[in-house]
Amino acid sequence: MNKIYFITGSQDLYGESTLKQAAEDSREMAAYLNEKLSDIAEVCFEPIIKTAAEAENVCIKASADKSCIGVIMWMHTFSPAKMWIRGLKALNKPMLHLHTQYNEKLPYESIDMDFMNLNQSAHGDREFGFICTRLGIKREVVVGYYKHEDVVEKIRGFARAAAAVNYGRTLRVAMLGNNMRDVAVTDGDRVESEIRFGWNVNYYGVGDVVAIADKVTDEEIDAKLAEYNEKYTMATDNAASVREQAKYEVALEKFIEKENIGAFTDTFQDLHGLRQLPGIAVQNLMAKGIGFGPEGDYKTSALGAVLFKMAEGRKGATGFMEDYTYDLTSGEELELAAHMLEVSPVFALSKPEIQVHPLGIGGKEPPARLVFDGIEGEGIAVSMIDMGDRFRLVCADITLVKQPEPMPKLPVARLMWKLKPDFATGAAAWIYAGGAHHAVVSTALTKDDIRLFAKMTDTELVIIDDKTDINAFEQQLAMLDAMTKIKR
Repeated sequence: MNKIYFITGSQDLYGESTLKQAAEDSREMAAYLNEKLSDIAEVCFEPIIKTAAEAENVCIKASADKSCIGVIMWMHTFSPAKMWIRGLKALNKPMLHLHTQYNEKLPYESIDMDFMNLNQSAHGDREFGFICTRLGIKREVVVGYYKHEDVVEKIRGFARAAAAVNYGRTLRVAMLGNNMRDVAVTDGDRVESEIRFGWNVNYYGVGDVVAIADKVTDEEIDAKLAEYNEKYTMATDNAASVREQAKYEVALEKFIEKENIGAFTDTFQDLHGLRQLPGIAVQNLMAKGIGFGPEGDYKTSALGAVLFKMAEGRKGATGFMEDYTYDLTSGEELELAAHMLEVSPVFALSKPEIQVHPLGIGGKEPPARLVFDGIEGEGIAVSMIDMGDRFRLVCADITLVKQPEPMPKLPVARLMWKLKPDFATGAAAWIYAGGAHHAVVSTALTKDDIRLFAKMTDTELVIIDDKTDINAFEQQLAMLDAMTKIKR
């Protein structure tokens, strides 16, 4: 079970009575938050911190605890910040600084100096905040009464992001083949990816999966077909193609289990031993939370797995998507996003159909795939790019819409959306930022979730939303470039 340490600061000058009350208050608060976060992590009360040694010990403890995904820091009283320096320098887990109080309202008629000395968050949290800023520690600050719904939701957002980052620290990504030849934006520094995010990305020959597929039994294929028939509508009489895809999925599942893989890529340029490019096989796996990137795009694959984890338990859909083409009707511009095969059925507006059509690329047999129209709603599109000297996340607010007319001759799954603040600004900003044609789209997450992920992983982030102004946006990009040069 994931854990979040609830750490309360004080000092040893207040006397036993004050410290005892502070401990009781803190324990009660931790128990309350544990109830509110129980589906994400266990909130664990830690004894009141009174000295530099205690501060160092609890931070070392949290850093060494593999089950600890983050810490919540709160200064109940005034806690001199110099005593936190060694501890904070040792802390390597995401931090939420909770600026709150045990009491919601002031007891105006009875308030005295004893009450003031006990309830000094307005004092102590500013002291603690200063030393965090002085040390350059990235943390999330949440302000407000800890029982208020909006505050609880912000704390839950922190916990979800911390859980996703922690998941990424042990994520293994398999590249079945390599990056698509001569393509730049989908490539990246795999070593730096592991240093920064923990993503262990390795090449595997597609033959590793072919060898498993060759041993898949008819019984295993029949079981997978039963799963397909339960979830999807069979809209083809090409049973052989669907069985071939079922065989691929069984083989991929075995490969994923054997190698402890959470995300993978393939490329139509390296399909030796396969009769088809995996279609429904990949789509069905994505719906189960396995990250995927086509054409060797390991960054989108890994990011998809991590964001799917972050979205667990929330309404909405999360998965890989590719920018394809536009409807440029003046004032009503829309983007049509799709892929030649691999779009997750989590985005389906209604029950997807299994269809078989020629691919037109790769020189292989016509593959079975899921075809559907996409859902509607507010969402985000997130792209990760390698700038050479750092990674950048580009996050755009989008509005998914119903396709204006049927597309009977387009045999792929698709989404349509509007860009913000308008088509010209949104598209230009994405291109200025270097955003890829691959992204992770989500109607479950928001730009604030991506902001938390970026902060916890110290990753550069640019946001495109209804407030974006191109001039200011270009200046922001120039400033980010300049800051990177200064840091070298």
